[in-house]
Formats: sequence, structure tokens, C-alpha cells
Amino acid sequence: MENTRVLFFEEDIHYTLKEKDKISTWILNAVHSEEFEKIGLINYIFCSDDYLLEINKEYLNHDTYTDIITFDTSTDGKEISADIFISIERVKENAKNFKVSFLSELHRVMIHGILHLCGYDDSSEKEELEMREQENYYLKKLEEVK
Repeated sequence: MENTRVLFFEEDIHYTLKEKDKISTWILNAVHSEEFEKIGLINYIFCSDDYLLEINKEYLNHDTYTDIITFDTSTDGKEISADIFISIERVKENAKNFKVSFLSELHRVMIHGILHLCGYDDSSEKEELEMREQENYYLKKLEEVK
């Protein structure tokens, strides 16, 4: 996986992702499984609800909280590059609401952003179901990464 990079940042909060190498390998494996030829730079930016709300307003004209916003920065259809913003506060809230662990929900959100980049959508019920199936598939694959 030459010249591939998955980087993790924090913006306006303090959050340190554990097992960065394992998560990076998992993300890269998922992208390769979706048959993309190249992986450019994938930046995960962990932030607060308010930070992500401002991005949502400014760039998407949505005045709502969300757990993730993915900006595709790829230059062609054969490469995946992106800036993926994730609200740690929203992920914590969703984990509580869905009665799952914080890490489980965070990993789901992380792979959700990647799946959007790979062409999956969740606008309709059918697409949402397919997206959820793919998320579950890749969440199981994370358990296999050493």
C-alpha cells in the first residue's frame, strides 16, 4: 500500500484515537476491497458538535447537528482522498441512544464516511439498508486486523 496515508487530527477538542495503525490498516483494506486503484490522503478530523455545525452551515447550508461530514478531495474516480470531520460529542450521544459502546459507534461512523467515498449512498431506505450491511461487514473486518 505504497504512498497511502490515513491521518488523524483534532480540532477544538481533545480526543486521541487509540490503535491508529490498526484503524489505518482497516480503512486502507476497506478501500482496496472496494476496488479503488489508489488511495491518496484521508484525513480524519475529530471535533465538537459546534465546530461541525458551523461546517454544515457554511459548506452544506444545513443548520443541523450531524455526526460526520465527508469532503471528497479526490482528483479522479480511481483515487480516494478526503477530509472526514467527525463530531465526538455526537458520536457519544448516538452511542448512548443506540445502546452501543462509544468505540463501536465511532468505528461505524468512520467506515460510513469511507463508504460514501466508495459510491454508497443512504438517501433511500434501500440504500440505507445496503450501507448498514456494508458497515457491519467492515466492522467485522476490523476485528480481524492485528
